[in-house]
Formats: sequence, structure tokens, C-alpha cells
Amino acid sequence: MKLDVIKLDAGKAGNIELSDDIFGLEPRADLLHRVVRWQRAKAQQGTHSVLGKSDVSYSTKKIYRQKGTGGARHGSRKAPIFRSGGVYKGPTPRSHAFDLPKKVRALGLKHALSAKVAAGELVIVDDLNLTDAKTSAVAKAVKENGWKRVLVIDGAEVNENFARAARNLEGIDVLPSMGANVYDILRRDTLVITRAGVEALEARLK
Repeated sequence: MKLDVIKLDAGKAGNIELSDDIFGLEPRADLLHRVVRWQRAKAQQGTHSVLGKSDVSYSTKKIYRQKGTGGARHGSRKAPIFRSGGVYKGPTPRSHAFDLPKKVRALGLKHALSAKVAAGELVIVDDLNLTDAKTSAVAKAVKENGWKRVLVIDGAEVNENFARAARNLEGIDVLPSMGANVYDILRRDTLVITRAGVEALEARLK
């Protein structure tokens, strides 16, 4: 599959041949859903915690005598039935992560890239070199190209001048090719990849 390549100033820079095995698949929603769930679960902190019966600070003395009160039998104010007592089977710190095979993760990334191609939301740029490495220059380029919520993927290393200039702009994320992931690709309206980024992704996924 061939796609046009543009420059940051919206000028033409030829075209590029994309691998059908990576950019030409029929996107599967179930596969994308599995990978996104895996990513979000792995990112979840899992620091939620409550005080159980053994954690509550209170006297261990028996509240009142066992018999003859006409009420229920109780031995501790720490019981969950009482106000300020411990919580029964409450959440404790744990990891929410679960395993997902590497092949499924790689296939999910291929389907995410293919989904952007199918939706017409993939843009290939020649490079990220700026004559004037300023935030205003990046903002102008983004506006001229009509990008709003955009993810930019560069080669093995990100162009530092472009990344620094784009850092303060809302709605622009810049990642190296190894940082490309399904969640970030799908949550942005436009995916911009450099020539070096395409080569790195194809080498990573083949």
C-alpha cells in the first residue's frame, strides 16, 4: 500500500510503501479491547486500602458481660457492626495487572495502526526537523495541517528540538517508535509517523 508523504509545512515529499501485514489488516475491535484493558490494568496503581478488624485502634476489653443484658453478645468494639469498627473484606493493596501473550500485544498494535489507516487518520511526514525550534513553529505547523488531537511517532530516538517545542502544546504527544502503543494510538484523532518511525515499526513488528 502506498501513502503520500508530506513535510511539516504541508508540502509534498513523495510517497512511501507500507507493509500490508502491519498497516493493511481488517481492524478487530475485540483484539484492540483486550490490549487496551491489559494496558490500563497494568497502569492501575492498586493502592486502595481500608482498616480491617485487626488494624483498628481500640481497646480489646470485652464491652459488657456475656449474659443477662437482653442484648446480643459482643466481645469487641472493633467488629464491623460498630461505628468506627474494621471493614469486613475491604480492598487491600494489590496489582491489577494480568498476563497477555506477546503475540497478542504485537497483533493488537498492528490492528491499531491498520484502524488509523482505514479511518483515514494516518499521516506520514518526512521528518520532524524545524528551521526554528520554537513552540510557535510547531503550533503553526499543527494548525496548517488541521491536526487537533495528535500523536507523533518518530524513529528510535525522538527529535529533541521538536519534542521540546511541542511539550507545552495541549493535544500533542510525541513518542519514539518503541513507545508506540495501542491505547495512545486509539485515544488520539490523528496519528503522525515519520519515515524513520515507519521503518522502525516495521522492523519491530515483522
